[in-house]
Amino acid sequence: MADKNSRDAPVYSESSIRVLKGLEPVKQRPGMYTRTDNPLHIIQEVLDNSADEALAGHGKKLKVILHTDGSVTVEDDGRGIPFGLHPEEKAPVLELVFTRLHAGGKFDKGKGGAYSFSGGLHGVGVSVTNALSKRLEVSSYRDGKVAILAFSGGDVIEPLVLRKSEGGDRKSGTTVRAWPDAKYFESPALPMAELTHLLRSKAVLMPGVTVTLTNEKTKDIQTWVFKGGLRDYLMQTLSADLVIPMFESEGFADASHEAFAEGEGASWCVAFTEDGQSVRESYVNLIPTSAGGTHESGLRDGLFNAVKSFIELHSLLPKGVKLLPEDVFARASYVLSAKVLDPQFQGQIKERLNSRDAVRLVSSFVRPSLELWLNQHVEYGKKLAELAIKAAQTRQKAGQKVEKRRGSGVAVLPGKLTDCESKDLANNEVFLVEGDSAGGSAKMGRDKESQAILPLRGKVLNTWEVDRDRLFANTEIHDIAVAIGVDPHGPDDTPDLSGLRYGKVCILSDADVDGSHIQVLLLTLFFRHFPKLIATGHVYVARPPLYRVDAPARGKKPASKVYALDEGELSAILDKLRKDGVREGAWSISRFKGLGEMSAEQLWDTTLNPDTRRLLPVQLGNQDFLQTESLITKLMGKGEAAARRELMELHGDAVEIDI
Repeated sequence: MADKNSRDAPVYSESSIRVLKGLEPVKQRPGMYTRTDNPLHIIQEVLDNSADEALAGHGKKLKVILHTDGSVTVEDDGRGIPFGLHPEEKAPVLELVFTRLHAGGKFDKGKGGAYSFSGGLHGVGVSVTNALSKRLEVSSYRDGKVAILAFSGGDVIEPLVLRKSEGGDRKSGTTVRAWPDAKYFESPALPMAELTHLLRSKAVLMPGVTVTLTNEKTKDIQTWVFKGGLRDYLMQTLSADLVIPMFESEGFADASHEAFAEGEGASWCVAFTEDGQSVRESYVNLIPTSAGGTHESGLRDGLFNAVKSFIELHSLLPKGVKLLPEDVFARASYVLSAKVLDPQFQGQIKERLNSRDAVRLVSSFVRPSLELWLNQHVEYGKKLAELAIKAAQTRQKAGQKVEKRRGSGVAVLPGKLTDCESKDLANNEVFLVEGDSAGGSAKMGRDKESQAILPLRGKVLNTWEVDRDRLFANTEIHDIAVAIGVDPHGPDDTPDLSGLRYGKVCILSDADVDGSHIQVLLLTLFFRHFPKLIATGHVYVARPPLYRVDAPARGKKPASKVYALDEGELSAILDKLRKDGVREGAWSISRFKGLGEMSAEQLWDTTLNPDTRRLLPVQLGNQDFLQTESLITKLMGKGEAAARRELMELHGDAVEIDI
């Protein structure tokens, strides 16, 4: 007789596998594709398409209407989305754009493509708007005709109708009206301040384009059109007095440029103030990058090197003062607008630019331009140098004060710690590195000024159930605590953090399964015995790559090495190489067995360099301390085998296995 439990257990068979079709993935997991706190981002996706038309040189007007029924209309006078049948899909192109993920006109960058520079990259944007709207209507005007189409929840409910345009042959453009579905968002209301700022910034970045916002409920109409561009905008936004006049310039690659595509570059306006709130805004192909990224790093790098070069040329640096990028950048306000041919963003929301080449791109135009300006205006150059030197002296004094306060009773630092030279807590970092060989590469590749290395031998002790007074019996944990300069403590304690020696404590382990295990053991140590370091944002996880791709030269592009974090990034890199015309298999792929296999230069480029590395801050996220504690108990507790098994049975299918 069959066991009752086995009869009731869920069956796992071929029919258990579900394939999500069309726009189902968006509705199931909207948070993967958009912001779910309010519908602004799905409206921004429509706006960005209209802005891309203006960026490509088509259209001079962009209108947004907030209707009384909660719907939003976005209208442009661009070329209008094509509405004929797609040659392969045999469906109207207008329908495909709104109903298919990864269908769009912005994949072919460069000559011959409909868009050279655009914010749209994935062909995902407006199809997400459609999926998360109760109703969406689109009208496309071109060639003297208008095509009208309506959807509900991403499905066509009113098939395409084509009629003669009342505006005649001259009228062209796209009008989209969307009714966001409140069930997908925490709040159905659009944040007006954010929307207004977004529209105003689009007008700033597209001089001569008129942007209008009409609110039917309040009868308000706002119009923005900027002729003076970035300087006017920054001047209006800043509240503090300037140390020197605003520095505004731009630089773009021409057809003969060796490293970058024609048209790539940036325009920027920078202001330096002694006090007041800084204004910092950056954009890539008109997309606002609120979390910054590599183009901002390029601006910082260019500003720092230009000011440093001016200071050295005029021998202005006092003895014993060492200038850091932050000393120049600390009082800078700026608006930066970069144009990048094939930008790599972090996620679909595109809040941060990850393209490594963007550091060099922006820096290579900013530095010579500012150097020339400073040497043409020596008095202003000296004022800016004075501001940076003052910041450096204040920073160094603060570091010395901390050193004196701790006095001579400090514990002896571990012998295997390779410390950094600076005493500046804000810039100092310590890397807890897996293994001596990786520690050797890290020591050679690091920035000696601000980066310290502490190699760890083998697997760290699982400290989840270790009493605090027994912790120091373990040499590795003793060394970590002494190097960091903070004593072990509990979640309700108020530990003395004045002895903290590094602003960032970074876990650096191999990109494989063993490395992940060491990472978990160290995170367990910090969560259980140093929780205030996590709460105050001092703990980070470094993400070294698992693969290296050696790509051959193609066209004007020289041979290059590209790194991938995982399988997903590797396949994206190979797709890009194929798109660039590289023959299948002409590249070679290496899988790093561990950090020890990387040269010092590779480790610096991929994992240590603040401008190109990926460093994840460790935070509790949406869960509170007790929920996280309960979960870690299941994972790390010695007597929790049954709970662990249940956890794996429930969530095991969400884990990628590295064999």
